[in-house]
Amino acid sequence: MISIKNLQKIFKSGTTQVQAVDDVNLNIEKGEIYGVIGYSGAGKSTFIRLLNRLEDPTSGEIVIDGEDIASLKAGRLRKARQEIGMVFQHFNLLWSRTVRENIAFPLEIAGTPKKERQERVDELIKLVGLAGREDAYPSQLSGGQKQRVGIARALANRPKVLLCDEATSALDPETTDQILDLLVDINEKLDLTIILITHEMHVIRKISHRVAVMEEGKVVEEGDVLDVFLHPKEKVTKRFVEQIMGDQDQDEAVETILAQYQTGQVVRLHFVGEKTNQALISEVSREFPSVSFNILQGKITQTSKGAYGTLYVHMDGTEEDINKAIEYISETSVQVEVNHHVS
Repeated sequence: MISIKNLQKIFKSGTTQVQAVDDVNLNIEKGEIYGVIGYSGAGKSTFIRLLNRLEDPTSGEIVIDGEDIASLKAGRLRKARQEIGMVFQHFNLLWSRTVRENIAFPLEIAGTPKKERQERVDELIKLVGLAGREDAYPSQLSGGQKQRVGIARALANRPKVLLCDEATSALDPETTDQILDLLVDINEKLDLTIILITHEMHVIRKISHRVAVMEEGKVVEEGDVLDVFLHPKEKVTKRFVEQIMGDQDQDEAVETILAQYQTGQVVRLHFVGEKTNQALISEVSREFPSVSFNILQGKITQTSKGAYGTLYVHMDGTEEDINKAIEYISETSVQVEVNHHVS
């Protein structure tokens, strides 16, 4: 669906050059919710503006549904942009227009006949959950309602791709979840490809199928969301994962708890998918009655690809028995990481 090759964007100011996007290569499948995450200055907002040519690339290809929009001239580019919807962080609504009129605006620009325009607006109002608010002005709407208008407007011309630039950053946590649920619903109903730009790992965890991590203009890590959670390779990725899993806080808490133990080992168990719901510790306790197990701390979080959990366990017994228990756990496909040797 989308193939990005050797994409670069260099901003020049006098003798100074800033490489905002540096040789990015990505492939995004049709119907996928694809997340791009990075801290401020990583280049992610410039990247998304390149995808609909709000910024012209310095070099590289952006092939969407077989057409390289990076090389399009003005006339064809205007039509191509109608197939790429954009949702902004601060809504960008027309304050003198009602909800209905805001949603209809891109259809007016495209020259859509009035009757067809009205029918399309009615469809979208229902789709985004704004029935009864058609004649309200933006000043009369909550933040979540404003963003629903922004999403409906972005869908007006039936785009192939929906770009979301920090679409939930201005919203409170509860409203953020509601908007993310709406995006999932739209993705499933319309088979729409969605690209999310964000600095919040919660957004990626909740709805993205795959994620690219950007730092200093480069994609430093990319893969399925669950794989990235389980095996973050880069320091920046580990920081993002800690936003959700709180590994640093867990480690500090475990260190405090360990002070009361004089023997044994502390292991961290990584559970994936169905394994998060199985009574593993009870099972291992029955198999190895000579080893005592104390659960110190744990957390389970859901991703779009399944559950992922960590559990800290103190194991006490002979070294031989503990090693056998660890080997037994490893054979269940639960990953075991020995964090501390107390004795």
